Amino acid sequence: MEIVSKGDVVVSFSRGRKEPLPEVETNIWSCTNDDCQGWMRESFSFNETPKCPLCQSVMKEEVKMLPKLD
Repeated sequence: MEIVSKGDVVVSFSRGRKEPLPEVETNIWSCTNDDCQGWMRESFSFNETPKCPLCQSVMKEEVKMLPKLD
């Protein structure tokens, strides 16, 4: 990150992440509606069998490679 001071204004910017985030197999809920691409991490769902937040369709369990969250 680089910080540049211009008078009373401080401007900062980042050139992006230097290393890619490690990916791990993650349990997800995936929408069963073919016209919807909705999905969510299983750990972010409060319901035993959630409905899609985008189209309210039934969701099914799947596994997806996603960046690891700490």
